[in-house]
Amino acid sequence: MKTFQTHPIGIDQGEAVLFSEFGNGGDMWTGEGPRERRTEIRFKEGFRTPPVVQIGISLWDVDTTSALRAEVQAESITAEGFNAIFRTWSDTRIARIRVAWTAIGEVAHADDWNIS
Repeated sequence: MKTFQTHPIGIDQGEAVLFSEFGNGGDMWTGEGPRERRTEIRFKEGFRTPPVVQIGISLWDVDTTSALRAEVQAESITAEGFNAIFRTWSDTRIARIRVAWTAIGEVAHADDWNIS
């Protein structure tokens, strides 16, 4: 569990297309085996500390002739952003993926002291 002190809490959210490979024959659409895409996401404003990030698929365009195998994660979370990771494997064919994310964490307060 992530606990917060008495600082204000900020919530940021957004969506990002991680890839679209149907039109250009990219390996998410034409390949087999383990495949991965990483996209850097930047928060609109920085948090005081790394926030909690919830991420999920908001759009997927897939071939239905094989089993759907997919994983989406938020990795390398900092106060400024994170990496959205999509992975698939075997003979799954993915044309396009969009993710939606929400970040919740501490934000700076006007009364915070900056002691250097």
